Amino acid sequence: MATLDDIRRKSNWRQILEGQPQHLMILILLTLGALSLLSNGPDNRLLGLSAVGWAKLGIALAIIHQVVVALVFRLQLHRNLLTRLFGDRDMTIWAAIFLPLLAARPLTMIMTGWADDTPITGLRWLEIPVGAALLAVAAWGMQSTLVHFTLPRALGGDHFREEIRALPKVSGGVFDYTDNGMYGVVFLGLWGLALLFGSWNALVLALFQHAYIWVHMYTTEGPDMRRLYGEAGLTAARQG
Repeated sequence: MATLDDIRRKSNWRQILEGQPQHLMILILLTLGALSLLSNGPDNRLLGLSAVGWAKLGIALAIIHQVVVALVFRLQLHRNLLTRLFGDRDMTIWAAIFLPLLAARPLTMIMTGWADDTPITGLRWLEIPVGAALLAVAAWGMQSTLVHFTLPRALGGDHFREEIRALPKVSGGVFDYTDNGMYGVVFLGLWGLALLFGSWNALVLALFQHAYIWVHMYTTEGPDMRRLYGEAGLTAARQG
């Protein structure tokens, strides 16, 4: 298996841009689709924004988050960019960029749901328990991610450090049942929040965010995993 230095010596711009035209085209379609589904209800405002305004902000921040992640992952993997700029502080600085954008996802979901008067089904007796169940499963996935997967790996540490790339495949918690604990399970919490609030616009935001994270998986992270771990990379240690 090639080392990070080997990957960087052999890399070219075609490899750096692999999957990104598809990323852009799918992003445009997802964004247009999500915007078309948003529903303007009564003009309730929360901190100056309507439910649709909060949903649009959530979409924008999710796009910024994933575009930044795609840029950093590719430029770090192929050009060692953050390490060259910041030395041993590279992952600390990356965490300071990544984590606030990650936290913005549920926060904008909550604000959208709180401001929204557009119902999903009106069947609150059904939406609330299903939403609570999804949120509980997502909380288990997050606990498993922090305890078993660990934050350095979740930040893409295998793009930065050979010792992180060499860690064994994750097991324990949700990872005993799926290799995709973060994307497949943790993101269910967004759907749970939308159902708990009974908010149509929050549901659209959850749909956009969950669909878009899989775009990242297949256009950015998938090619990176194959380069880092070989053809078996999609089931290797770092898959979330």
